[in-house]
Amino acid sequence: MANEKFILIDGSSMLVTNYYGNLPKALLFEKDPEKKEKLFSQILHNDKGQYTNAMYGMMRTILKIIAEQKPTHMMFAFDMTRDTFRREKYPDYKGNRGETPEPLKEQFVNMERLLEEMGFAVFYDSRYEADDIVGSVVTRFEKEIPSYIITKDHDYLQLVSDYTRVWLIQTKQETADELQSKYGGEFGWNAKLVSIPDKAFEVTPPLCLKEYGVRPEQIPDLKGIQGDTSDNIPGVKGVSSAAIPLLAKYGTVEKIYEAIDECDGDKALKALAASWKEDLGITRSPMKALVEYRDMAFLSKDLAQIRRDYPLEKNLDDFKISIDKERAVKLFNEYGFKSLVEKL
Repeated sequence: MANEKFILIDGSSMLVTNYYGNLPKALLFEKDPEKKEKLFSQILHNDKGQYTNAMYGMMRTILKIIAEQKPTHMMFAFDMTRDTFRREKYPDYKGNRGETPEPLKEQFVNMERLLEEMGFAVFYDSRYEADDIVGSVVTRFEKEIPSYIITKDHDYLQLVSDYTRVWLIQTKQETADELQSKYGGEFGWNAKLVSIPDKAFEVTPPLCLKEYGVRPEQIPDLKGIQGDTSDNIPGVKGVSSAAIPLLAKYGTVEKIYEAIDECDGDKALKALAASWKEDLGITRSPMKALVEYRDMAFLSKDLAQIRRDYPLEKNLDDFKISIDKERAVKLFNEYGFKSLVEKL
């Protein structure tokens, strides 16, 4: 597998980023729904009236990644719906998110089609989310080929391993540069020697622990306690700051509750809380909240856990990059991506 590289892309994350990154400013800052709709005509579109701002930006990014990273294998995973198995467990999961704008909805369908017709491996499912699909694929093949996940979503950090890196996309290039500078000396990072995509920060197992306070496999435990406002995962109210020291001591949510369950009565619980304050530096006792919201802690961890059992009937060769250039040129012209044709 010398010189082989597998890049797995969170397609939903990349498309949404490019949609908002390439919106006219007037539309980006307009709050009124009716006024917004009247501004849709300003969004980049082809001569058929199909919206293309997100697609164009994403395709430009993909071609740049291929040119610079020279991967041999690649795949894309998209979220098909919010009504996955997680909503069956917790109806309010992602319930804080607004409706997807129509111009973006349309581009999800067209982007998936474009990538498929170009010859890429593209996945989406009515029960699994994109991260579950990526988690299943990377777990299956990571020991056969060095793997790199591109996303903005911190959930994916739990997939970081000795074989898999997450290239976590930051909002600004300056932020990515600061993070690389922060850890470069300690971890031997040199941007001149190792190239990664624009705005990305490469997360390894030791970097995950350094920057986020937990090991990759503890990310679901962290979200089990802290929750996750972006996905509307509740966590345990008021325990956020205690999460990292508790997980450093006990390792998992389950082990924290084992320690609590070993206490016989209120006196023992108070003694345990006092030891947390003294030994772990937890100033505000999380005991009452942990006891009260026990079910939420376990539910939240379960919601945050990336599944790795997506049914996959493919072998590694099915992910090899083999772009149908003739078809790609035709599609690029159809969508008005003439400036990208030469980059093929």
